[in-house]
Amino acid sequence: MVRAWNLAGHPFPNDDEGTYLAQAWAVRTGLGLSHYTYWYDHPPLGWMQLGALSWLPELMAPERTALVQGRMAMLPVAAVTSVLLYLVARRLGAGVVAAAAVVGLNAVSPLAIALQRQVYLDSFAVMWFLASLALALSPKRNLWAHCACGVSFAVAVLSKETIAVLLPALVWALWQGSDRRTRGFSLAAFTAGAAVLLGYPLYSLLKGELFPGGCHSALVGALVWQIGSRGGSGSVFQPGTVANTLVMQWLRADPVLVIGGIVAGFAALALRGVRPLGTAVAFLVLVVCRPGGYLPKMYAVQVVPFLALALVIVVERAVRAGRARYGVQGPVRRTVAAVAVALMAAVLAFGRWPQFREVQRADLNAGYRAAGEWLNGPAVPDKRRARLVTDDVLWLDAVRAGFTPGAGVIWHYKLDKDPAIVASMPHGWRDIDFVLVTPTMREAQAELPTLKALLRHGEPVGDFAYGQIQALRVTGRSAEGASTAPSVARPLLPCLREADDIWPYE
Repeated sequence: MVRAWNLAGHPFPNDDEGTYLAQAWAVRTGLGLSHYTYWYDHPPLGWMQLGALSWLPELMAPERTALVQGRMAMLPVAAVTSVLLYLVARRLGAGVVAAAAVVGLNAVSPLAIALQRQVYLDSFAVMWFLASLALALSPKRNLWAHCACGVSFAVAVLSKETIAVLLPALVWALWQGSDRRTRGFSLAAFTAGAAVLLGYPLYSLLKGELFPGGCHSALVGALVWQIGSRGGSGSVFQPGTVANTLVMQWLRADPVLVIGGIVAGFAALALRGVRPLGTAVAFLVLVVCRPGGYLPKMYAVQVVPFLALALVIVVERAVRAGRARYGVQGPVRRTVAAVAVALMAAVLAFGRWPQFREVQRADLNAGYRAAGEWLNGPAVPDKRRARLVTDDVLWLDAVRAGFTPGAGVIWHYKLDKDPAIVASMPHGWRDIDFVLVTPTMREAQAELPTLKALLRHGEPVGDFAYGQIQALRVTGRSAEGASTAPSVARPLLPCLREADDIWPYE
């Protein structure tokens, strides 16, 4: 209920959400693994799962924008994640009340609400990793559970590869959750299950796209770019860097959970039985603190559930230790526990209430809703022949409104980065009819000359949410640049050079 309330109003859309929705649409419609050329940016299993879930919101709320439908599709993921959080907490030794508190803390955290509402692959990865953690800590210690643990971990990595940083924590949990006499078999079963991961490089090998060369995408080339060539976010300890700004945003959203969870996570390293949890928090924090590394906006999606687990479990351990030391029993023990829970709830509520109220009441997306209505209106009479440029959040709405996918409605980032789109525009910006300008596009125009020219030559024909989004009709088109939207649904990338930074999202 907390996730669903104001889902359409908060938070402000991220272009990555539209990208994943468009990729899920491409899979569902049989177009391919992406709405443009698949570049091995991420394993495709994440948006395949999104595609499997997205049909229900489309059926239940066809009048909603693609973004809202996508966020509705994330609600079952949040529900399953909550169940798994409870199960993992119990298997780490937490009591029933503490395990329920973990779920509640993750549910009401403004940071968790905002990020877990959004259409991010990280949410699928976290769900599958929690499942693997629960299987590793299975009290029955069956080999099948440890094999399933490996499979679940592989699915988590194939949903979003960055979750692989938690492998040491999972192996520790498996070591802790296996019988000493059959531990070798358990590790072998886990490895056999995790071998599912090999299907991804095998797919690229069979397609002849494992290594760079010629004019094709390549898995190894994408990995090299992601790990070595991609620009960093700066030091988290240096004010003004992207990493520092991002962490400050997390702290403003929920300082109690972020600070308390990190402290509790490192404290968990000293507590028997919960060291795997402490290891997970430690590795997640180290990734944030590494100098010069790249820190994606949605990284907190992976962090928040483990901070909630660490904070509640460590507090419960402290309460238990206090009861044992001072011999608190019977009604007095229950009173002390109730007071401790009440104080913790008061601190948490005081720390997050203004932010919680914002995520449940603010309407940041009125412009996108109005732009969706404009796309479906009569402003563009012949959508099949017209060429429109917009961001990926509105891309799928434009396709549903009747624009030709691929080169009829163009993701703005492809204007100067995708050779196939460039080739389809022999007259440059003059080959475009309309531009639906969003804040993301305004920020990107500095590195996209064609987009900058379109914004300069566009005549406003629509204004939504006091200028948040604008519709422009491109003026100054040449006679040769008549509206001839290519009929191909997905333009093929004729030649991808390793130096081309064609994929801007995380």
